[in-house]
Amino acid sequence: MRVGLDVRPATGFPNSGIGRQNVALEDAFRAHPEVQLQVFSVGPYDHPVRRIAHCPRWATPLDGIHRLPERLKFEACFLPGALRDAEVELYLANLNMGLPIGRKPAGMRYVLQLHDLFQLTLNNAHGSKIKAMIYGQTDRLSIAYSVKVADRIWTPSQFTAEETVRLFPQARDKVRVLPNLVEGFTSTPAQLDTPLPERYWLCVGTREPRKNMPWFVEAWQIARRQFPKTPALVLVGGPDGLSTAQRELPGLHILRGIGDGQLHQVYRQAERLWHPSYGEGFGLPVVEALGVGTPVAVASGSSLDEVTPADSPRFSPHDQSALIRLMGVLSTAEPEDPAPLKAWAERFGVEAYRRRFNELLEELR
Repeated sequence: MRVGLDVRPATGFPNSGIGRQNVALEDAFRAHPEVQLQVFSVGPYDHPVRRIAHCPRWATPLDGIHRLPERLKFEACFLPGALRDAEVELYLANLNMGLPIGRKPAGMRYVLQLHDLFQLTLNNAHGSKIKAMIYGQTDRLSIAYSVKVADRIWTPSQFTAEETVRLFPQARDKVRVLPNLVEGFTSTPAQLDTPLPERYWLCVGTREPRKNMPWFVEAWQIARRQFPKTPALVLVGGPDGLSTAQRELPGLHILRGIGDGQLHQVYRQAERLWHPSYGEGFGLPVVEALGVGTPVAVASGSSLDEVTPADSPRFSPHDQSALIRLMGVLSTAEPEDPAPLKAWAERFGVEAYRRRFNELLEELR
C-alpha cells in the first residue's frame, strides 16, 4: 500500500502533542512491512524537511504553518497534484483538518486524525477578537470539510469520538479510536539550574483557557492558607492566563524552556500531578506522570477519565470548594506504590499503539 502522510505538525512544532503523534504515525507506517510511505510538508527553503518530503516550490515559515493562506495553498494548490504524482493510495492528515481540497481521485482514501473539537466548542486563546472570529469560522469550515471527505476518522479517546458524532452525526460509521502513543522519557533525568522545592505538586500545560489554570491556582492558594502541609506548586509551560498577583504567589514556581531530561526530573520529583482542565482530547501529561510512577489527580468530564486509573482522585473542574477540600486531604496522603501506576501507563506504550494502529490500517486495505 502506498501511503501519504502529512508531516507539517512534526515539521513546525515537533515537541507539541500533535507533533509527537505525527512522529508516532510516521514510525508506525514505516514499521509496517506492506507500506511504502511518502511524506508531505512545507518549510523554509533551507529546512531539512525538503530533503525527505514532497514540498511545494514556495517557502513557508515554520510559524506560518497554521495560517489560513498557507494552509489553503498547500491543501488546494499543491497537495492534489502531488498525491497523484506520487501515486498515493491512502492519505492521512493529523492537524484536526488538512485533507486535500478538491475532487478526490478514484481509488484514493483519506484518513483524518481528529485530536479534539475544542476549536469548535470552546473559546480558545487568540491575539484579538477579530482573529478569534476569523479562526472560529475557518476552523469550523475546514474541520467540517475534512470530516465530510474522510473515509475514516481516528480519535485519541472515546470522549473525542463521541463529540465527533455529536457534532457530525453523519460521520458515525467512520469514527475509530486510536489512543495516543506515550513512549515515556528516553533521556536521563537532569537537574534544573534553579533547585526545585523539596515538596511540590505539578501542573503541565497552561496556555489555553480550557486548561483552567487560574481557577486551579486560586484554589491552591486558598488551600495553602487552610492546610499548612499543602506543597508548593510547579507549573510547566509558562504563566499565560495567570494574573500578575498569581504569578508572584509564594510557593509558585513557573518553568519554561526546559529540556527533556529536566522535564523527566520534574515529573519524578513531584508528589502528584494535577490536571484541572475542563476539556481534554487525551491528556498526555497524565500518562507521562504515571509512566514515572507519579500519582495524579484529574478533573472529571472529558478524556481524562479514560487515561486515569479508576482509583485516582477526581474532582469537578467547576467546584472549587470541593477541590480545596481534596487538596487538604491529599496534602497529607501517604506515598503511593509506583508499580501499578507504571503498569497502567504501559497500555499507552509502543506495543499497544502499534497493535491498534495495525488493526485500523488493516480495515483500509
